[in-house]
This record gives sequence, C-alpha cells and structure tokens, in this order.
Amino acid sequence: MRAVVTRVKEARVEIGGAVVGAIDGGFLVLLGVAPDDTPAIAEKMADKVCGLRVFEDENGKMNRNLAAVGGSVLVVSQFTLYADTSSRRPGFTGAARPEVAVPLYEQFMAACRALGFPVEHGEFGADMQVYSQNDGPVTILLDSDQWGRRK
Repeated sequence: MRAVVTRVKEARVEIGGAVVGAIDGGFLVLLGVAPDDTPAIAEKMADKVCGLRVFEDENGKMNRNLAAVGGSVLVVSQFTLYADTSSRRPGFTGAARPEVAVPLYEQFMAACRALGFPVEHGEFGADMQVYSQNDGPVTILLDSDQWGRRK
C-alpha cells in the first residue's frame, strides 16, 4: 500500500462539478493498493498516516499530529501510485484490481475513523477533480514495502 500524504489547509474532491468530499484542514491522502496488500497493512497504514507528527508546535517544529490540531482526512483512491514507468506509457498492472482494492481502501478509511478522525473521500474509480491548498508544503510518501516483510 502506498500513500501520498499532504498537509493541507483545505481540500476537496469533485465529481461532475459536485463536491463529494471536503475538509478544512488536515491530510489529503492519495491511496494506492497493491495486489498482495492485506487488512493488516491497511490498518497499519491508517495508524501511520494519522500518527504523523508534521504539524508545527509552539516552537515552529513539526511535532504535532493530526489529533493535536483537530484535523480531518480526505482520502482519494490512486491506482497510478503503482505505475510501471519503464516506458513512456505507464502500465498499471502493479495496482490491485477493484475487487481487492475497494475493500482495503474502505478498511483504511474505517481504521482512520476508528482512531477518531473525520474522514471524507472521493469515489473509487471515478473521474475526480482534486483541489487542495497545501500547507508548507509538507508531503510525505508512505510505502508499506519499506516496513520490512509484509505481514
């Protein structure tokens, strides 16, 4: 599982000109799912995202997490995070098929909610327009392959 986490002042996702999800501040999460991802990986990814200490404290240091700032999460499915770019035309066979990806995408969001955070989202597989006001900017890439052997 891969997540591109951007600290935002505000973010929204639109489908066909209608806003389907929006937050005032927190994290915009672009989430990609691999074919061999598991529910345990979705849970761990949610914990890592929600626990990131990338908000400034009273000394201007990135030391506060999402809970400390009362932030929310906007999650957008992003199969292109698993693009094979060995040629000029990317291939996407490294991304999980919807029957695997959708339940794990939903589990990731449920885990964020279980941790106490408001979660908004786009629509899996839809043509979406994503708008955000980056804060910093601060953007973090999380990749479950970097956590050691998958569990």
